[in-house]
Amino acid sequence: MNGDEGAPPINLIDLIDRLAEPPQPVPVSMRPETAGWAVLAILALMLIGWLMARAVRHWRANAYRRAALSALEAAGDDAAAVAEILRRTALAAYPRTRVASLSGSDWLAFLDKTGGDGGFAGGPGQALTRAPYRGEGERAQGLGALAARWVRRHHAGPGKEVP
Repeated sequence: MNGDEGAPPINLIDLIDRLAEPPQPVPVSMRPETAGWAVLAILALMLIGWLMARAVRHWRANAYRRAALSALEAAGDDAAAVAEILRRTALAAYPRTRVASLSGSDWLAFLDKTGGDGGFAGGPGQALTRAPYRGEGERAQGLGALAARWVRRHHAGPGKEVP
C-alpha cells in the first residue's frame, strides 16, 4: 500500500497542523480614496456651521422675548406692569418711530394687528389704556395670558414695516 509501512496513519488533525498560517492582510485605510468625499465632508461641515450660527443668531435675537415672558409671569394680570412690559417689548421689536407715538386705541389696534387676535381692542387689553394713569394696581382677568401670547406670536423685526 503505502511506502511508509511503519508510519502511523495520517488523520485530519495532522493535516490541519501542517497548514501554514495565512499572511495578515494589509489594513484597510479609512481615508476616502477620491477627492469627492473630501469635498462632501467640507460642504457638510460648512452646512453644520451655518446652521449652528443661524440657531445662535435666532436665540440671541429672541432674548427680548424671553425677558418679556419672564417679566409677564411675575406681573400676572397687573395692567400697569403689563402695559410697561408690552411697550418695552414693542420698542425692542419694531422701529421706534412706528411704536413710540402710539397710545390709546391706536396702541391697542397695533397690538391686535401684530399678533393680538383682537383681544386688546375688544377684550381684557382695554385695561392697558387706563392702567398707567391709575394709582392703584388695576387687574384685568386674562391680560397676562393675552400679553404673553402677543409676545410669543408678534411678527416683524427691526426695520420691517408694520401692517
